[in-house]
Formats: sequence, C-alpha cells, structure tokens
Amino acid sequence: MPISLQSHAFAGNPLRYRTPKPTHPLSPALALETLKTELVDNSHQSSSLNYKVLPFRKGRPLASSTSTDADLGPTWNLGWISLADCKGLFSASGVEFTGDSLFYLGSSSEQDVDVVYWAIDVSGENSLFTEFDSEQVSFIELRTLMVATDWANEQAMVDLAVAGHAKALLEWHNISRFCGYCGEKTVPMESGRRKQCSNELCRRKVYPRVDPVVIMLVIDRENDRALLGRQSRFVPRMWSCLAGFIEPGESLDEAVRRETWEETAIEVGEVMYHSSQPWPVGPSSMPCQLMVGFFAYAKSLEIKVDRGELEDAQWHGREDVRKALMFAEYEEAQRTAAAKVDQMCRGVEKGQSLSSDFNVESGELAPMFFPGPFAIAHRLITSWVNQGSTFDALQLKQQPNSYQSNL
Repeated sequence: MPISLQSHAFAGNPLRYRTPKPTHPLSPALALETLKTELVDNSHQSSSLNYKVLPFRKGRPLASSTSTDADLGPTWNLGWISLADCKGLFSASGVEFTGDSLFYLGSSSEQDVDVVYWAIDVSGENSLFTEFDSEQVSFIELRTLMVATDWANEQAMVDLAVAGHAKALLEWHNISRFCGYCGEKTVPMESGRRKQCSNELCRRKVYPRVDPVVIMLVIDRENDRALLGRQSRFVPRMWSCLAGFIEPGESLDEAVRRETWEETAIEVGEVMYHSSQPWPVGPSSMPCQLMVGFFAYAKSLEIKVDRGELEDAQWHGREDVRKALMFAEYEEAQRTAAAKVDQMCRGVEKGQSLSSDFNVESGELAPMFFPGPFAIAHRLITSWVNQGSTFDALQLKQQPNSYQSNL
C-alpha cells in the first residue's frame, strides 16, 4: 500500500529551526563554555541548562528499542545519554573527556528546562564499547533506522531528522581534517559548526559541505506517462526517477534539462519545483546531499539511453505505476526492519546491516517497484500518480515543533 507522509524523511528537524544569538546562553559558544565549566567543577551548577549527548560510531547513532503495543510492534529511540553519564563512561574507560569532542546540534525548551543537544564520535575509543554493550542499546546504521521508522510517529520522524543532521556534521568533520588551501590541520570552531585552518598565515574558514542533487520525474503529458530509469546497482525490477549533481555555474532547472538529455536524450521544456530533502545516507565522501525534486515536462519522446549512466529507461503509464505502488508492502517492510532493530538492541543481531530490507512485496511479484516512502523519488512518483493538479500533493507540514527526547 502507498503511504502518505507529512514531511520528508530527515527534514523538519526542530533543533535546526533557529540558532540563538551569540550572547544567548543557549548559543553554541556559550553553551559549550558552560558545559566545560561543569565538567571541571562538579559543584558548579548552571542555571537551568540540561545536556544530552548522542554517541556515534563509524557513522552509526546509538539507539534503543521499546515495545509498547503488540499491534504496532517495537519503536526505536535515539540513545541520548546525560553529560554525567558521558563523563562517567569516559572515566571508567580511562579516556579523558574535556568536551572538545562534542558538536553542537541545537537546543530546546521543555517544561521550563533548557536542553542543549550534542553529538560525539566515539569511533576511536574502543574501550567505551564494552560499556555500551552492557545496555540494551546498539550502534545502528542510519539507513536501517530510516527503514524502521514508523512514518505515523511524529517523534520518530523528528528523531530521524536529528540523527541525520548529527551524522552529516560528524562525517563532514571526518573528511575535512586538513585545509584544502595550505594542507595544515583544521580545528573545530563555534562548537563544531565550522572549522578553521590552524596555520596562522592561512586561517581559512571551512563550513559544512552540502552537495545539491536534482531529482526529476520526467512527464509525457500527452500520453499520461512518466519516464523512469534503472541503474545497474538497483535490485531487480526497481525503477526510480532520474537524478544528477548540479555543476558549477548551472541553475537548478538547467541541471534538470542537462541531466535528462545526457542520460536519455529526452528534451525537457517546462520544469516545476516539487520539494527538497536532505539526504545524509549517501557515501561518506558526501556527508549530506540535498535532493531538490522537480516535475519536468518532456518536449521529445524517443529514448536513447546512455549506458554509462543508466542500465535502462522506459516510459510507464500512470495506471501501471499506480498498481505497482499498491503492490509493494512498505508498511510490512517497516515493521520487519523495526523488529530487527529491536533484536540488535537486545544483542541478538548486533552489527548486521539491514539496509536492503526496504522493499518487501506480497506473495505475487509485481512487475516493478520504486524506492520506499523515505525517498523523495517515492514522493515525486506518488504525487504524480495521485494529483489532480501539479501541486495537489505538496501539503508538506514541516513546521518546527518542540523536541523532547524519549530518553
């Protein structure tokens, strides 16, 4: 069954809604200064600040799993730990913890308590893992958590967005250790929100990297068809929208037309923006892609596939696409992945990658299927299938809300 989502996966992170001014106690610099003071002086109490830390290992956030309803199945939660617990874990493992390894994620106010959220990469601290193993938690791939997310659970969608931002930030720090201009080491600044070259003669500022990608559903209006492509890495019978990176000096709509022409020799005329989605689950060399989605209307119809880009590309009628959407059991796939995450948190399947479990189909195989509801490609396809007009399906509710961790 198709699934209707209120917002894109990884979008709608309330912690990113606004950053406090530099003079505000919750600003990145002042929050870190207060945190360090508390680490040094245990007797020191900052007004009402509370701190929560999310550990990562090799790009995987710490997560737990709870089962509250037999019908709904288990639900994963981010493995937030308190500042005191974080300090205790490092101390028990003989590792010094100064706070410099923390990266600012944002803040929120809940019930008159100000909470500041941080991420920390513990990949290099092997002695810490035995401490985590004693708890009902596990470091789980973000893509796996994405598949296991209950799309109707607003808190789970928020957790996914927060984890996506944290992973992108940490991965960017890992690949930007040296200045691209002079080659000297870079150092975190503003609680990890940017970096700066340590060379006094250089001092260049470096900001988190975002790689924009256009993704488009090319439509044949006259024959009520959509152009879908297959890459060689796709599993059998999987089709998706065309996509490609934006080149320097190129506008978004120009990138849509160029990529479509290069991959299929289809000429595109009108280009209409649909929505965008942060995508922090690509290769580590590109910590966060920004998928910018479009409807593109074809001016020519004869396909000539560039085999270096695609394995195949074909026109598909609206009704055939609609039937394929009805066939794929996305909800069953989500429940299956959630159950496996629960097993991993209980130590049954630690370390297993479940990222391939996003498409579970009912007994009779459908002739084709598409990326799951977590992907903007799915949203583009379902919007086109169900629309009466181009923007009928664009009611994405991405208003910021308060953030309260379940842990």
